[in-house]
Amino acid sequence: MGLPLGSEHPKLLDSVAPGRIAQPRVLVVDDDPVFLLISAQALTQAGFNVASAADGAEALQVIEHHAFDAVVLDALMPDLDGFEVCRRLRSQEAHQHLPILMMTGLDDDASITQAYDVGATDFLVKTTQFALLVGRLHYMLRGAQTRSELERSKARLARAQSLARMGSCSWRARTGLMDAQFVLSPEGRAVLGFAVHERISVRRVLARVHPADRRGLVRLLRESATRRAPLSADVGLTLPDGRRRVIHVDAEPERTDGQGSVHYTGVIQDFTDRRQAEDRIRHLADFDPLTGLPNRRQILWRAERALDAARARGHRMAMLLVDLDRFKLINDTLGHGMGDDLLVEVARRLRDCVRHVEQLHDGALASAVARSHRQYEAVGRLGGDEFVALLPEIASVQDAQRVAERMLMALRKPIVLDGQECFATASIGMCLYPNEGESVADLLRNADVAMYAVKAQGRNAALTYTPNLSRRARERLDLETALHKALERGELFLRYQPAIECTTSRIVAAEALMRWRLDDRDVMPADFIPLAEESGLIVPMTEWALERVARQVARWQDRLGFQGSVAVNMPARMLSRPGLVEQIQAVTARAGINPSRLHLEITETTLMDHVEQVVQTLHDLRAIGVQISIDDFGTGYSSLAYLTQHPISELKIDRGFVQNLGDESRSNAVVAAVIAMAKALDLRVVAEGVETHRQMEILQFLGCSRMQGHLFAHALDPHDFEGFYSAVHGRPEGAWDLRA
Repeated sequence: MGLPLGSEHPKLLDSVAPGRIAQPRVLVVDDDPVFLLISAQALTQAGFNVASAADGAEALQVIEHHAFDAVVLDALMPDLDGFEVCRRLRSQEAHQHLPILMMTGLDDDASITQAYDVGATDFLVKTTQFALLVGRLHYMLRGAQTRSELERSKARLARAQSLARMGSCSWRARTGLMDAQFVLSPEGRAVLGFAVHERISVRRVLARVHPADRRGLVRLLRESATRRAPLSADVGLTLPDGRRRVIHVDAEPERTDGQGSVHYTGVIQDFTDRRQAEDRIRHLADFDPLTGLPNRRQILWRAERALDAARARGHRMAMLLVDLDRFKLINDTLGHGMGDDLLVEVARRLRDCVRHVEQLHDGALASAVARSHRQYEAVGRLGGDEFVALLPEIASVQDAQRVAERMLMALRKPIVLDGQECFATASIGMCLYPNEGESVADLLRNADVAMYAVKAQGRNAALTYTPNLSRRARERLDLETALHKALERGELFLRYQPAIECTTSRIVAAEALMRWRLDDRDVMPADFIPLAEESGLIVPMTEWALERVARQVARWQDRLGFQGSVAVNMPARMLSRPGLVEQIQAVTARAGINPSRLHLEITETTLMDHVEQVVQTLHDLRAIGVQISIDDFGTGYSSLAYLTQHPISELKIDRGFVQNLGDESRSNAVVAAVIAMAKALDLRVVAEGVETHRQMEILQFLGCSRMQGHLFAHALDPHDFEGFYSAVHGRPEGAWDLRA
């Protein structure tokens, strides 16, 4: 017996990559040892890797343990002949496609027929011309490789169709269309829910089509067959297990027979997931994923159609812009999750205030002329905490105002978030067509102007747009634009108002007040300071003021011997910024003064609204000697707790209380209480806005001797301050006397 060559298992043909096999493994089986030896040598010289077996039993044993690309099998052998070996190999699944060349000295037709009957790939009469054997083997191997490649392609196609939920189909369209056989691939049967061996007709397929689609599909099938035209359609089906699916059919006429029948072949594919994804994408394109309301794109699309209807019919329409008040505070305090829950509840309440139409988008309005324009009415979410209500037809401005009032009333009820009650208010700006705008962009912009006017007036109200509001908004925008360039243009400057110790008639401190001169006119601080705070410009402006004040203190110290401190108003944005302490240390070091010569004034509201962020900063500032003053005391929280817990040095009584001293007993009582409390807590007290001699006397009587106001001096430029300082300190010490 010849042993298989090599110790490795040769690869089966199916596993060989496309192209010719490098060294095919061939098993030669023959009971003639001479022929076996000669044929093995010839095949080896031709590039084959040859193994041999002397009889059928040995061949089966060798094949069981080794894999071959082809077998050359002698037909006539004792005990187990080649026909039986071939039959047994073909009965095994692993060898059903193994190329087998049957060889024999017989050339009768019966032997050839028998060879093919038992599964031989080819038949060759024994010959010493081994070139024929080599050629026949190469031919068989190429054929086997081609078949293998086709099998692989078929398997890949079937796999791809299975993954894509796709299958092939064919039918013959003729007069008896309903009873025509509908041929489906296994993958197609899986798509439509038919068993493997189940007979299928067009009628049976149509029985699974949704009733609403069935009549149209039959008409389409017949029209396509009549015109010999391709067919493409999406069809809704209900499968035997109750699932509803969307099936896409694409088919083309392949041929026409003599009886007028048209053969169609094509593919079917389950489009359900794709259709659902398209529906979801369409919904996401038109609706806000959080609240479910129409989004900006959808609500503006509706507004354009509603405006077209208003122009055509000559009626009014309105847009209401709704912006939640102080939503950022709720979001920052309770977290974004709670903020989202709040927005969802607000959306629900606002939606209930109008005749909200939910599903309405481009595709649904192909016949918009037949649809009532009132069905455009809705509440949509523009983004963030901003909503818009579209009222396609109103009789008067009062109709829009009533809707706005309903919205404000709906929001007055508490909203419970995770067991905690919250209240949401809103500012609503209203704009009407045609009086206040003739395009959707105009209406939305003007409603926005009205909404911001409501916020400026105190929030939680509604206001209809007027041209005057737009003028003021334009002025505000122009002012903010100019403010961005004020620093680099040198338009900002400081004025200093002295603080007087009335018992000694000495200037003990000053307050730096920022001023702005724009185009030869002075802009009021009440106009530009809020703008600076909103835009964030207050930070570079305050940094500039700190540098100027530090240098000015150093100059007065050298020229006048001034030993007092100068106060700078400190906004919340600056206190919340990291590195403020280091920044002040650097500023005072550059100017050559002690940090204690700077005095930072903060309001009660700033302290209480940002207490967690600023408390450590306040302690760090106090540690380097910077004094902290509470400005406008009495107008905010006036909490005893923060006075005892935080490093406060001074309280400044608001000018509103000082102005009414001697005229209102309540003001006297409030000022007396503040002074008594400050003394008990060892805090310094300064009265602001002192304008009359009587106010000064009452303050002194109540125990406050440090004051500032027009009674003593207006806010002065640095040069005038020096003159005033010299004049005051040239007098003898003693009680302040206006006649001096």
